Amino acid sequence: MLALEWLKNARGIMDKIEDTQLDNIKKAAEVMADSIEKGRWVHTFGCGHTIIPIQEMYPRIGGFVGFHPIVEMPLTYFTNIVGQMGVHQFVFLERVEGYGVEMMKSWNFDKNDCMWIFSHTGINAVNIDVALEAKKRGMKLIVYGSASNAVGKKTRHSSGKTIFDIADIVVDSCAPLEDASVPLKNHFDKIGPVSTMAFVTLVWMTITTVAEILADRGVKLYIHPSHNIPGDNTAKERLDEALAEYKKRVAGV
Repeated sequence: MLALEWLKNARGIMDKIEDTQLDNIKKAAEVMADSIEKGRWVHTFGCGHTIIPIQEMYPRIGGFVGFHPIVEMPLTYFTNIVGQMGVHQFVFLERVEGYGVEMMKSWNFDKNDCMWIFSHTGINAVNIDVALEAKKRGMKLIVYGSASNAVGKKTRHSSGKTIFDIADIVVDSCAPLEDASVPLKNHFDKIGPVSTMAFVTLVWMTITTVAEILADRGVKLYIHPSHNIPGDNTAKERLDEALAEYKKRVAGV
C-alpha cells in the first residue's frame, strides 16, 4: 500500500530529526525563551503551506502566549486555486523581491524579539526579504527548512544568499527537497509530501522545549486551555487570562 510507504517516509524523517536536530532545537528554544521571558515576541512567518506550522502553534490548545503570527493573506490564501488570489498569483508574489520589505513596515519590532521563519527550500525572495529586515532590526533569526538538501540551490534574491545563509540558527526539517515522497505507477511526479508533517513535528518539539526552559526559570506561561473537558470550571477563566495577556503584548506590535 502506498499509504504505508508514505507512513514509513514520515516516520523516517521524524527519526532523523530526533537523531540529528535536538541540539539545534535546544539552541532555537533558548533564544525564543529569552524573548518571551522579557515580555517580547517570537514572530513567526511563512508563506504557502508553511503557514500551517504557524497556525498550529498559537492560538492552539496546549500552546501559550509569546508567538506572534505574521500572516500575509495573498501569500497564504490561495485555495481558490484559479481566479482571484489563485496559485499563479501566489507563486509570482513569493518570488517578488521587495514585497517582504513592505510587509515588515506594517509591524513594530524590538531587538529583544526574535524571528522564526519556515521555508522549505530557502530560495524565495519574500522569505529572504523578511529575514534580512529582521536582522536589520537587531532580532535573532531562526530558520526551519530543508537546509542540508537545499545546499547548492540558487537563490532568487539579489543578495546572493539563501535564507539558511542569513540565519543565526538553522534547524533542518530533514524533508526531501522535492517534498513529495511516494512514486506513483505511470506518473512522472511523486505524491505524498512530507514537509508539513516535518514542520509540525518540529514546532511541538521546539515549543515544548521553550516551555520547559521557561518553567525551569520560574516564568508563568499563559497556556491556551482546552475548553471541551467536562467538569473543568475554570477553563474559560484561564482562556480569558491568556487572551488578555496576548492583547497586552500585541498592543506594542
